[in-house]
Amino acid sequence: MKVTRKILPLFLFILYAVPAGMNAQEVPGPDENIPFLITFGKEGGVTSWGDDDFSQTFFFALPKDYKDPFYIRVYDPDTGGKTDELNNFWNTRMMYSIYGGKGCYTHEEANGISPTGNYKSGTLLATRTFGMDNKLDERWYTFGPFNPADGEYYPKFLSNIFKIVCDGISGDDGNLYRYAISRRPDANVPIDGANAFTYEYTFRMWNNNDTSFVSHIYPFIDSGCVYIQMRNFDWDDDGDFIVVSVERKGQVMPLSGDDVWETSRMPILEGEIGKSLDFRFYKKKGDLVRNNNVVISVQNQYGENLPFFSAPIGGVPVYKPRIKVVPKK
Repeated sequence: MKVTRKILPLFLFILYAVPAGMNAQEVPGPDENIPFLITFGKEGGVTSWGDDDFSQTFFFALPKDYKDPFYIRVYDPDTGGKTDELNNFWNTRMMYSIYGGKGCYTHEEANGISPTGNYKSGTLLATRTFGMDNKLDERWYTFGPFNPADGEYYPKFLSNIFKIVCDGISGDDGNLYRYAISRRPDANVPIDGANAFTYEYTFRMWNNNDTSFVSHIYPFIDSGCVYIQMRNFDWDDDGDFIVVSVERKGQVMPLSGDDVWETSRMPILEGEIGKSLDFRFYKKKGDLVRNNNVVISVQNQYGENLPFFSAPIGGVPVYKPRIKVVPKK
């Protein structure tokens, strides 16, 4: 993904309009209402369980003025136990790798949507591989401390960027997990102004079809964006995909079936530029589809990937109907 230079000034302005103190560094974030990220072991290459490439990359952006040590924490990093998804018997190992330094974000293959080429660019700061470990089941594991200066400083974001990659290096089970960055190693203490983002989101839907279990993700729309192309994978026709924005009350988009991709296109309206969209995912009513794992990415008209932020840039979008004044006859 190449960042289009002409769209960066607006993106920069909006990024730093995020209110300080927002719990932006939880992944998934509170506004997303997503239970877990998920990555499967790569053995057998089976994608029908809802993971297209057995790898997931996230970035953390720390404001340039933040100078204190920080920690990257992983909830339930192992495979096995109550949270994860069993496929016959537990045989899966997950490798988490954390990168900073030059190229960890700006390398062309670092912020794509496929784990190919030099997607692990930058300087390796920490790594660990987890198999089945009862001591870590439903508990946090902490990497760090890290020095913010060890990230890649990206002047257009005024941030130091770090990258974490989760790879399913063996086995075929599903690893469900969450991330957080924190000021402390033993608790999730927010860092004001921090945020997390990804370009391809692989996550677990709720095992509940009540309306309070609607999941959300928030792509940011840059200036110069004419239309977006959305690709979603292995949704099992499970419910509805609805786009809401300041300009849209709710536009229904198509969802994929089992082990297939669905591609759709949507024009961008003037009022949506420089704001986040709200992708809402409603579970199907009736017979419950359980353990539904799904993938989604978004590109603009140039084929550039657009980021999903854990804390939506500009806030959660709320539809604002336009009121027309009709002269009295």
